[in-house]
Amino acid sequence: MTHAILHALSIAGSMTWEITWALILGFALSAVVQAIARKSTVVSLLGDDRPRSLAIAAGLGAASSSCSYAAVALARSLFRKGANFTAAMAFEIASTNLVVELGIILALLMGWQFTAAEFFGGPIMILVLAVLFRLFLRSRLLREAREQAERGLAGSMEGHAAMDMSVHREGPFARRLLSGEGFTATSHVFVMEWAAILRDLVLGLLIAGAIAAWVPDSFWQTFFFEGHPLAAKLWGPIIGPLVAIASFVCSIGNVPLAVVLWKGGISFGGVISFIFADLLILPILNIYRKYYGPRTAAFLLVTFYLSMVTAGYVVEFTFGGLGLIPDPEDATIPMEGVSWNYTTYLNIAFLLLAAALLVRFLRTGGPAMLRMMSGRPGTDGHGHDHAAH
Repeated sequence: MTHAILHALSIAGSMTWEITWALILGFALSAVVQAIARKSTVVSLLGDDRPRSLAIAAGLGAASSSCSYAAVALARSLFRKGANFTAAMAFEIASTNLVVELGIILALLMGWQFTAAEFFGGPIMILVLAVLFRLFLRSRLLREAREQAERGLAGSMEGHAAMDMSVHREGPFARRLLSGEGFTATSHVFVMEWAAILRDLVLGLLIAGAIAAWVPDSFWQTFFFEGHPLAAKLWGPIIGPLVAIASFVCSIGNVPLAVVLWKGGISFGGVISFIFADLLILPILNIYRKYYGPRTAAFLLVTFYLSMVTAGYVVEFTFGGLGLIPDPEDATIPMEGVSWNYTTYLNIAFLLLAAALLVRFLRTGGPAMLRMMSGRPGTDGHGHDHAAH
């Protein structure tokens, strides 16, 4: 028993070491964008559900990488401040599924084809969701959702969503970013994003390590119909989101588990729909209920699920038709631990960057702000102001 536990922890530790530099890079880039882009500007660009607005919402969401809980809270915050509901949902999807760190980690562990599929399938999911909203989202339900949202019931990461941590000074991008205020804002966003995702990342790595070590491949091969190619392609996008819902793992934390499922026999499109479904795990469905009411939460469950399955099918048959689906044997479940290779050198360099941002965070009032992150936002609606530093 002890050997089995140590084996699972060893796999989880090796996975952690393999993806550390990519996570730091992704969150650093996201912190730079969020330090410069003001939330009021974002809201002003998301006033309707026209294709241009949805494209802007997806772009802004991808640039403002967030954990799933923070993304859901931020979408509600944007909706309350005047953003169109469909555009807010597009922003939510992009900010947790179309982000740099996710793409890098997919490429590292599973192959560049998964990164391409993620960025190809994400817009398809948003498009399908927008069509479903146009067809089935009635004004009465939207009114109920807005009334419930205005009640401001707490879900998770409320304080994080309410904070506007952008630089207030005017001037060119480089001048604002390289100023002392820009360094402070970047450090605050960086540490806040890590604090938001850390729990789910650790949980995902531990679950993935346990499954890789303890669940035999024969179980997954039977469950995913590996010996029946057509059945596997049809079954994967349907079952992928259901596995995600039951796993309780969201955001970047579900990638290690996706590697295990891929090597176990789930289809290519099933992996993509599984990764997209971080926005439908059970705790987040409960947050939707608090934010928008039970009827809207049920509506989001059905429409999100249908859009994820559709995107999974489009990815499966498009990439399959182009011959771009990689061999599952090429996917990597890291088990060798730390060695002197490019991963170690990159980890050292980016850990030094993370340390510099953490020191700045600690010296500029960051801990006090961190204590407010998971709390309820203030009734005045104002975010954290970096001009005070």
